[in-house]
Amino acid sequence: MRWAVILKLIREFTRPRLSYKRSLLNPAQLFIISFMGLIVIGALLLMLPKATYGGINFVDALFTSTSAVCVTGLIVVDTSSFFTPLGQTLIMLLIQAGGLGILTFASYFSYFFKGGSTYENQLALSDMTNSEKIGEVFTTVKRILTITFLIEFIGAVLIFFNLDKALIPSFSERIYFSVFHSISAFCNAGFSTLPNGMMETSYVYNYPLQFIIVVIFVFGGLGFPIVINSVRYIKHLIARYILWFVEKKNNYRPWILTLSNKINLLTTGILIVLGTVIIYIKEYYNVLGNHAGVGKIITALFAATTPRTAGFNSIDFSQMHFSSIIIIIFLMWVGASPASTGGGIKTSTFAIATLNYLSLAKGKRKIEIFRREVADISVRRAFAVMSLSLLVIGSSVFLISHYDNHIPLLDIAFESFSAYSTVGLSLGITGDLSNESKMVLLATMLIGRVSMLTILIAFFKKVKQANYHYPSDEILIN
Repeated sequence: MRWAVILKLIREFTRPRLSYKRSLLNPAQLFIISFMGLIVIGALLLMLPKATYGGINFVDALFTSTSAVCVTGLIVVDTSSFFTPLGQTLIMLLIQAGGLGILTFASYFSYFFKGGSTYENQLALSDMTNSEKIGEVFTTVKRILTITFLIEFIGAVLIFFNLDKALIPSFSERIYFSVFHSISAFCNAGFSTLPNGMMETSYVYNYPLQFIIVVIFVFGGLGFPIVINSVRYIKHLIARYILWFVEKKNNYRPWILTLSNKINLLTTGILIVLGTVIIYIKEYYNVLGNHAGVGKIITALFAATTPRTAGFNSIDFSQMHFSSIIIIIFLMWVGASPASTGGGIKTSTFAIATLNYLSLAKGKRKIEIFRREVADISVRRAFAVMSLSLLVIGSSVFLISHYDNHIPLLDIAFESFSAYSTVGLSLGITGDLSNESKMVLLATMLIGRVSMLTILIAFFKKVKQANYHYPSDEILIN
């Protein structure tokens, strides 16, 4: 009896100590707060006297910081003439931190500074990095950082060698230009140190430079799991063919390329090709009229890929045909691939929705592709993401129309889709918006970056799965 009392006392006194290392915030809340904290810090830094040439008010600083951290690219002041080299460097660092995810950075470096990481943090990070095993979490993060800095370095080198020395005589300025645009492109931010971006007269016909930037932001928009999985698949192919030629053995391994990878790569490829062809045909004599031959193709490719959250512009989107602008809005809404630096509802979401209505039309009860069945939870998430995106974008359009009712609806809708999908393209109204509308766009960018579903998960308490089922019943749809 005495030992039972002692054990009871020990258990009661040690209970608080056992829960000492539990996080007060769930991963979703930590993710959102990390982004909001970085945005506020970025805004305060951009308000430093040496960050701008003539000072900046808090709303514009907050908007610029949000646009950089959420890797959007919408600007209310000209980056090249308004911000000093220090201010531009701060924007570049905010883009890099936002592109990789502040939580990834914090978790990765705390792992080294603290000599390890809690089990709960590893669970949170495994969800962010799409790691299949908890033990692979930090290996995956290392790969993410390695791939990011490697692609950005290669991109900066290629940009550097395709710059006209007559335009930027200084060697150090050419290096800075290359690094800034490589980071901005890979993170799908769309910020540029040029007054008119890639539309600048001296750069608009530099097709090799434009093509390099396209390749960089397409890589950034593919997503880290896809890039890592694709690298693994390419390694397997090389090893397989080497073994075949040397030892005549077939070392084939099925399903190295995952179903998610296949769907996203296929959807990305289709959207790039269809978008380029449509813009090439529709804008041949319009915004592409000043280009010729290969230049038309590369400019059309640039215009078709940049809406998928990159945000750079080599043409004036406000001069495009109305029908072409609708295509651009659609491409912005779809956006990039999951777990990438881009935004939008994501290619996998759009692909699942398309496969769903095709399977319904055929009378199927499940979605099948590549001899695999898409999990029901993926379908539910896809439609939740789509409906929530339209709800947020619709609210943004409504509020901006209320605060700035003199602006055409198409311009407002374009701006709202661009903000939610963290694209950064505009029909030229961003700088003319009222402070209230700027705050609406600011919130839209943040929600688009962290996703509305993540916000709901952060504030809704998880319920335990019950072991009972109610009788199911069908609801009339149409």
